[in-house]
Amino acid sequence: MITLYGIPNCNTVKKARQWLADNGIDYIFHDFKKQGIDAARLQAWTAQVPLAKLVNRQGTTWRALPDDSKAAADETAGAIALMLDKPSVIKRPVLEWDGKVGVGFSEADWAERFGK
Repeated sequence: MITLYGIPNCNTVKKARQWLADNGIDYIFHDFKKQGIDAARLQAWTAQVPLAKLVNRQGTTWRALPDDSKAAADETAGAIALMLDKPSVIKRPVLEWDGKVGVGFSEADWAERFGK
C-alpha cells in the first residue's frame, strides 16, 4: 500500500495527489497536521532520508524558529523533536511504498518509480 503524507492545501501535495489519481495509483492520504505523526515513523524516515532533505528549511515555519531550534535540527533526535512539535517543517510530500520512503514530488521520478 502507498501512503502519501502531507498537508492538503500544499501545492506540491496537490500535484502529487493529482498525479497519483491521473495514473490510477491507489494510495492513502495522511494529513500529518490533523492526524499527527509519531516519533517511530519519523525515526524510520530518517533512516532512509537525509535530514537535509526531510526538514524543510525554506518555509515560513522554519524561518520563524529560534536559532537554537534550527541548530538542534542538525541532529536526528533534535530534528525528530522539531518535526513532532511543528509538522510543517517536514518537507512535503512524503511517500511510503514497498518499505521505501521518498520526499518531494517530481513527475519524472514518480513515473520511473511506478513504471508510468
